[in-house]
Amino acid sequence: MDKKDIPFLTASQLSKLIETKEVSPVEATEAYLDRIQEVDSKLNSYITINGEQALEAAHQAETQIAQGEYLGPLHGVPVAVKDQFNTAGILTTGGSSILQYNIPTDDATVITNLKKAGAVLLGKLNMSEFAMAEIYHHPYGTPRNPWDLSKNPGTSSSGSGAATAASLCATSLGEDTGGSIRGPANFSGLVGLRPSHGRVSRYGVLGGSWSMDTVGPISRSVEDAAITIQAIAGYDPKDAYTWDVPVPDYRKALTGDIKGIKLGVIQERMDSPNLDPEFRETVATAIGVLGELGASSEDVSIPLAPNAGALTMSILSVEWANLHRPVFEPHIDYMDYNNKIRFLTGCIIPAQTYYKAQKIRSVLRQQILDALEKVDVLVLPTGPVTAPPVESTPGIQSKEHALAGLAGRISFTGPFNLAGTPAISVPCGFSSDGMPMGLQIVGRPFAEETVLKVAHAYEQATDWHNRRAPI
Repeated sequence: MDKKDIPFLTASQLSKLIETKEVSPVEATEAYLDRIQEVDSKLNSYITINGEQALEAAHQAETQIAQGEYLGPLHGVPVAVKDQFNTAGILTTGGSSILQYNIPTDDATVITNLKKAGAVLLGKLNMSEFAMAEIYHHPYGTPRNPWDLSKNPGTSSSGSGAATAASLCATSLGEDTGGSIRGPANFSGLVGLRPSHGRVSRYGVLGGSWSMDTVGPISRSVEDAAITIQAIAGYDPKDAYTWDVPVPDYRKALTGDIKGIKLGVIQERMDSPNLDPEFRETVATAIGVLGELGASSEDVSIPLAPNAGALTMSILSVEWANLHRPVFEPHIDYMDYNNKIRFLTGCIIPAQTYYKAQKIRSVLRQQILDALEKVDVLVLPTGPVTAPPVESTPGIQSKEHALAGLAGRISFTGPFNLAGTPAISVPCGFSSDGMPMGLQIVGRPFAEETVLKVAHAYEQATDWHNRRAPI
């Protein structure tokens, strides 16, 4: 195989070639580092490139495999992670100039787990400052969408979306509080899985919301997402919020057989006035494909779903501001314009507002769980629109502008971070101007294998995942 072709393999394809010794981990790592050098100046997807250490890890993987010590499907596979996860001896900025000299002394648990799986860490990926929504100023360069360099690759796991879509890593990790895995997957034509709350450890993660933060994969195929979450999922005594429950073999769920699966189509999101008609039609067609594969569908109602943006941001703003206040207050002049406003807002939201949002959240969660008693998965668009242009001016200019944002993507992804349920975005088409669109599939708590099964069956029945970003 030509070395230049290696980065365009899926992680699963590359894994098989590494296992059979047709491609070496060193070859693969060198190929990715070459492509990063060639392309990333256009995308700004990486903050830190870990070249020397990556090659050392690749040599170690190659030796282990040669000695018959194969660790599994990520062994020797080059990956990259959002710069929100602590990495021992490697710069961890959280996308902020406030942490421009921050070098942790230990790894986040997800990094430890990737190393145990034998993955090769290429580097740390760009992101919105402290993982908070849309920002105006990116101190490490503005991330760009590889499908159209004038467009946003998605927030806050921006670099994870851009790098994975541009084949600058085989698979990546993002973090999803209100949609920061599913949003980049939607905008960048990828598979993004937000696991159940408590499925993956958050120890060593620069958090935003103790009640909603979740780490998960952003990948080029459903199988890639399955092998990535397999490596990082599980109970961790360092994170009291992880559940001590068995982790299934996710790849075994990818049978392609979804006969008898019941889909619940969320009407409040399909009928949203904010949903682009082309997007609505594309998602409706995707639901039809699932029907042809043997799934049945029925309309379901989640009455509070349209309020998910307001609920998410009311809770997130308070928790984020409280968590980071000791860091933010003395360095507020270093912060992005939008984040200054969010921080100050989070500091003055009354306790009764936060309490009311949590009470309404519990009602919304019950509405979702009740719907999932009648159906196996819920389906809806991942967002209302395709990737917008990169912001060239500060976004939060007025109360009206802020309110409009609450009716956008976060009102489509937000219901499920509020409920703590697993949700995946899988490519389901392209707009008339060539930008990706995503279908969101939601399951019961800890039923990641079900959402992966449905997403995989759809993926294999279509060819959207075979399209390559033109960069």
